[in-house]
Amino acid sequence: MDWKANILTTDQQVGALLGTIKRIAVLGIKPETHCAQPAFYVPKYMADAGYEIIPVPVYYPEVTEILGQKVYRSLTDVPGEIDMVNVFRRANDIRKHTIEILGKKPASVWFQLGIRNDDAAEAFARAGIKVVQDLCLMVEHRTLVK
Repeated sequence: MDWKANILTTDQQVGALLGTIKRIAVLGIKPETHCAQPAFYVPKYMADAGYEIIPVPVYYPEVTEILGQKVYRSLTDVPGEIDMVNVFRRANDIRKHTIEILGKKPASVWFQLGIRNDDAAEAFARAGIKVVQDLCLMVEHRTLVK
């Protein structure tokens, strides 16, 4: 299979992906104290929509729970399989997480609106991981999931 088929760009592709996920690890999630920021309210929206959210904050070492869920400091520490890694990191910071993401081998990786890293996306796609870049998970869910 051509790896480029794992780069999802159409509403149909993104909608189909959203229909297959249940468990989302949020890399770069922020705690409730940052409730006005997308890195908190997007995962909260997805939790309220019935998805299991696994918080993986990059900062906030004192925080042990977000959205009522145990915080993990690394994707490799998350038990079980992950359907999606929802990334709230600057494009330049994704490189330092690439090996960790590849090692966990989630079914998909979603770079939030404004985040694009073609090199990382290609590495994930070549590993058989579906990739969405530069789209808001909350907006796409509201639009595409009935």
